Amino acid sequence: MSTDLNQLKEHAYRIRRLALRMGEVQGQGYIGQALGIADMLAVAYGHALKFKIGEPEWEQRDRFLLSHGHYAIAFYSALINAGILSEDELETYGCDESRLPMSGMASYTPGMEISGGSLGQGLPIGVGMALALRHKRNPAFVYNSMSDGELDEGSTWEAALAASSHKLANLICLVDINNQQADGHSSEVLPFEPLSDKWAAFGWHVQRVNGNDLPAVLAAFDTARSLTAPQPRVILLDTKMGKGVSFLEAREKNHFIRVEANEWAQAIAELDASYQGAA
Repeated sequence: MSTDLNQLKEHAYRIRRLALRMGEVQGQGYIGQALGIADMLAVAYGHALKFKIGEPEWEQRDRFLLSHGHYAIAFYSALINAGILSEDELETYGCDESRLPMSGMASYTPGMEISGGSLGQGLPIGVGMALALRHKRNPAFVYNSMSDGELDEGSTWEAALAASSHKLANLICLVDINNQQADGHSSEVLPFEPLSDKWAAFGWHVQRVNGNDLPAVLAAFDTARSLTAPQPRVILLDTKMGKGVSFLEAREKNHFIRVEANEWAQAIAELDASYQGAA
């Protein structure tokens, strides 16, 4: 568990770079989201989560649910960076018989707790897991990572009510607010503001931070774990799609990105230069 910001910056850089390399295998993918949430995943797997490499079923592990299963490329990058998966598997991303399918599936990938992708299901599953862990007196936390598009789903808000009713202090929800979904800007498809007030009204402890500000993300995770109030916790993370690669950040629509063959090397070179310049 690291609180060294320089080390966490390296984790975030590596997660972004691994995601770009995997994206190059297929020439397309949910790269914008992967670059956007790399800082959150760096803090999660480089600092906050309890897990054992080689023991994905360790009973005392913290559970990390990837409700937005299409973010799998980001998640695999975090697992590779953490040593849970081998970097040798990167070249198999999205291929037949690979343990790294383009959408996350628990039956394929060690460390993948649920098969996400049917949006709005992660938080209800997380409520059940958190209740079960509390019943067994297991001190592990359940983290549910979800997209702002999942705020459109009624099941999300039903689960939010249930979590508050059961006072699930071992449940932490992470909402990636990048304001993009398949049909357009999330804030226009189904406006969700004032989001902090809504979660608070549902009985949750709420933090809203810049999801690409590592110190802010680190502090939010620490606060969420250390609270003593008997209530679930949510961290709302405002992120930038394509973060770290300027020409991807500038794309008007980058929910699902097709990148020209020559652009992958350009993206990696820009990411490398930016990291080395900041080091």
